[in-house]
Amino acid sequence: MKTYSIGLLLFLHTAVLYAGTIKADNLLGLPKLSIPGHNSQSAEKIALGKKLFNDKRLSQDGTISCASCHNEERAFTDGQTVAVGINLQTGLRNAPTVVNAAFYQTLFVDGRAASLEEQALGPFLNPIEHGLKNKQQIVEIVKQDTQYQQQFAQVFSTANSEITAEHIAQAIASFERTLIAGNSAFDRYLFGRDRQALTESEARGMRLFRRKGNCANCHEISGKDALFMDNRFYNLGVGFAKVNPQIAEFVKALRAGENADEFAFTDAQRAELGRFNVTHVIADMGKFKTPTLRNIALTAPYLHDGSAKTLEEVVEYYNKGGDKNPFLDSAIFPLHLTDQEKQDLVAFLKALTSAAPILVR
Repeated sequence: MKTYSIGLLLFLHTAVLYAGTIKADNLLGLPKLSIPGHNSQSAEKIALGKKLFNDKRLSQDGTISCASCHNEERAFTDGQTVAVGINLQTGLRNAPTVVNAAFYQTLFVDGRAASLEEQALGPFLNPIEHGLKNKQQIVEIVKQDTQYQQQFAQVFSTANSEITAEHIAQAIASFERTLIAGNSAFDRYLFGRDRQALTESEARGMRLFRRKGNCANCHEISGKDALFMDNRFYNLGVGFAKVNPQIAEFVKALRAGENADEFAFTDAQRAELGRFNVTHVIADMGKFKTPTLRNIALTAPYLHDGSAKTLEEVVEYYNKGGDKNPFLDSAIFPLHLTDQEKQDLVAFLKALTSAAPILVR
């Protein structure tokens, strides 16, 4: 069996496509994955998407691919505090893993994309990330490659002149839907009923996670599966100190009918408004999407701005009750964990590393 290294040696498993869903031989702990009817999976389309995902030519200076920020060797993250794009420019947010992104209802940490297909082209057009000017520039780069010409003809039954940005997005999304990870020690313990799968410390940590730690309020665990996220958005206080001194004035301006985009925020400050930038709903100020915790031990640093370098730092942040601000979510409050409880909680988080990520091919 072909092997890959994702922080440790992990095996790939093959899944079977059926009736618009994915059924895999080792999806323990995960729900069935629906495939959109307009973008069915095939081995050829997934291979095309993988090539596009790893192609650095799809950037303004030829140095950045999707895999630059979502590196297989780092559990499809990059290990950086914030993403690094063309000309070594740095972004404003930490690059999240794309593993299990196929289950998300919205993409990006502010939820501005409603599907993997919609998300796929965004980084190409970001001036800091890939830096391409428009969708047509993406298409023209692809059209110049004879192998791409053959692959697009095979997958989409289209002539080279008829390749579109939508075809490119569909192929990348199809590949991303293969990045599925379940079957961790936690899954074998809870869903597989193997009571030896977790150590005593990890099992205590799981109980803390679901009760005193209040973690499962957002990182949900159901009776049948666990995505460890809820597809919702919360203000945790992370990074909000950048805008806190001006937030009262900003809210006053909004309620007076002023344009949010005209307020004197820097780009760094505006990034901390989170979900508000998408909805322009005042209650969404500083909210960010709940991230998955699967393979969390492999995806440091943490939080949307990469400000926590270790899991211990993350636990400590939640233990103190976040950073206070007028929009802090009511689910964030001091936890009063003991040192042993903190250690047990971290041990449980490390038990969420999958025994084998499943790449559907």
